[in-house]
Amino acid sequence: MQISITGRHVEITDGIRDHVHGRIQRELDDFPRVNDVHVILMLEKYRHIAEIVLQAPPHIRVEAREDSTDMYYSIDRAVEKAARQLRRQYDRIHDHKARDGEGG
Repeated sequence: MQISITGRHVEITDGIRDHVHGRIQRELDDFPRVNDVHVILMLEKYRHIAEIVLQAPPHIRVEAREDSTDMYYSIDRAVEKAARQLRRQYDRIHDHKARDGEGG
């Protein structure tokens, strides 16, 4: 899994980088097929915004965005939101039931 972090009006410190990597590894441990994770961190006055874009086969793209007054809290919530969306996508793919062979 390739994790890239982009900061807009925010300096990406080692603490933030370690927090992002640790949190993503912990939450997305159940999804080994995730290819690419792009984390975008933004600062707008008092709003700390974390946006996460995940890409996984087969053609799954998940986007999650969260804002708060604390960057670490925004990162945590965005990762949790992305993991929920990814779980929902995988469940939709794997829960298809085969037809009984009847017409239609």
